[in-house]
Amino acid sequence: MSVFTSDEIDYLTTQGLARMATVGRDGRPHIIPVTYTYNADEDSIDVGGIAFGEGKKWRDAKQNPKVTMLIDDVIPSPRRARALEVRGDAELHETGGDAINPRFTSFTPQFFRIRPRHIVSWGLEDQDGATSETMRVNSRSV
Repeated sequence: MSVFTSDEIDYLTTQGLARMATVGRDGRPHIIPVTYTYNADEDSIDVGGIAFGEGKKWRDAKQNPKVTMLIDDVIPSPRRARALEVRGDAELHETGGDAINPRFTSFTPQFFRIRPRHIVSWGLEDQDGATSETMRVNSRSV
């Protein structure tokens, strides 16, 4: 059984861009857009990219593996916001990142595997005419 609901998995697999926050050496958050893949076998999120092992997010996660990802968008007609926030621990992997997303052939071998610890989602259910009063927030530790 997954830590994600079926609506959350549907959302994870239909989006491709997220924002990931790490904590820098100075204790301040650092946020950057990233591509990701939902890893159903591991029930986790794999994050990689070009020169991934050389950047600040890699250095930050080596020092402090606590990360947060946010995937969000706004859909029209009726206009409403949807989002999935995943707080978790980043496992740093030195190999395999070049294969996590076949659309991008220039990804480097280094990647994160994010193990969810807390999930918050809203607006993912099919809610025609949803308003702030009817939209449900699903927040839970996993």
